[in-house]
Amino acid sequence: MITLIRSEELGEHLEREVRRRLGRRFDLAGQEAAPEVMARTAAIFGEPLTPAQAVERIVQDVAERGDAAVLEWTRRIDGVVLEPEDLWLGPADFEKAFASLDVATRDDLEIAAERIRRFHRAALPRPFFLQDEAGNLMGQRLVPLESVGAYVPAGRAPLVSTVLMTVIPARVAGVDQVVVATPPGPGGVVHPAVLAAARLAGASRVLRVGGAQAIAALAYGTESIPPVDKIVGPGNLFVTLAKRMVFGVVGIDMLAGPSEVAVVADGSSAAADPPLLAADLLSQAEHDPEAACIFITTDAELAERVRAEVELQVESLPRGEVARQALQRHGFIFVVRNLEEAARVVNAIAPEHLELQLSDPWAFLTQVRHAGAIFLGRNACEPLGDYLAGPNHVLPTGGAARYASMLGVEDFLRRSSVLQISGEGLLEIGGAAVRLARLEGLEAHARSVAWRLKEADGASGLFNDRGAGAAETDRAGSAGIAGR
Repeated sequence: MITLIRSEELGEHLEREVRRRLGRRFDLAGQEAAPEVMARTAAIFGEPLTPAQAVERIVQDVAERGDAAVLEWTRRIDGVVLEPEDLWLGPADFEKAFASLDVATRDDLEIAAERIRRFHRAALPRPFFLQDEAGNLMGQRLVPLESVGAYVPAGRAPLVSTVLMTVIPARVAGVDQVVVATPPGPGGVVHPAVLAAARLAGASRVLRVGGAQAIAALAYGTESIPPVDKIVGPGNLFVTLAKRMVFGVVGIDMLAGPSEVAVVADGSSAAADPPLLAADLLSQAEHDPEAACIFITTDAELAERVRAEVELQVESLPRGEVARQALQRHGFIFVVRNLEEAARVVNAIAPEHLELQLSDPWAFLTQVRHAGAIFLGRNACEPLGDYLAGPNHVLPTGGAARYASMLGVEDFLRRSSVLQISGEGLLEIGGAAVRLARLEGLEAHARSVAWRLKEADGASGLFNDRGAGAAETDRAGSAGIAGR
């Protein structure tokens, strides 16, 4: 069920071979949906379409027809009939939903919200200003985005953690309007736990529209749905394709693919417990048939015991068939010769989640360059990070952890530079700016600075002629100033 590979089989180019074996390439354009999804797409559109073709039609239709298209696609895809006045749920709906939950669920949501909020408050970047010897002032100003859309998928169970993980950091950053978009259930109902989470996270409103039509509406705006500045949050292939299509019109967080976990164990730790390690691998496998579950160990005997335990535990899982497919497609055990080799495998994978079930996880951590979220020691399992530990669970997948990071407050802030130049500072650096502008062949740039140099220095002849002779005059004048 799960493939076992020994590091000696990987040859001299270990990293390249690991990536080849995993084949985790998130090729959106060429990705196909499951046969049943393709059949349903053909039924909805009246002809066979690839996911990319279907998304393009929906996005273009929403951009052109606004509310009418949003409502039509919601009816055709979700089977829910809405009117424009039915699209939004607000604070009164949140309060009613929160009150309908049992006390234990409310308490759990409040604990999660507070922990996530505390983590993101600590991560807030700070503006800065510095002044050089000439009195020039340079700095960075941080300005929150005005509006954000947080997409929350709908599944068999309410994804309350996604509401908290997307809305809270936006609110901590100071975003004015944060709306949640989520597919409506039968009769247009949104699960009360999702609305309760929206209340605790500080969402402004909930849009009961999902899929590509929700992404397009948030990007382009409609008669009833104002456009936002940025769209964040996970989704299925159709949602991700839509996010890619509207990027540029609106900002997005990332293009997330199927979930993945890599677990490293050395056999000498108390955490090297086969039932526990197998449970951690299966916690990802049950997400999706395309989820990746990777175990890396220096202990060949432990590898076999974990493989046997995975096959035993999967039989009792409610989502066992989903997990079994994931293990067959993207389940791997790497038996390596030492922990240095284990680190090479980890960095080649750049996993979304990385568990270090080691006797000294902190020592191994220094060797990790590429990972989305890292969990240290026996008690720090990935599901805790999914729900309420504090760090964000919206993470880069498919190797994107080489260049991308978890969703955080900085994703909801714009950075603007601030610059003030003193008279002395202009004389000090202006001549170099003029010369660099001319090096790049940009005479108007050069003259913009040269005029100011003339004023600051009181020199004459610096810019005598606005015609053909100006360049040589400016060069001479600037050279004289720069030499002082």
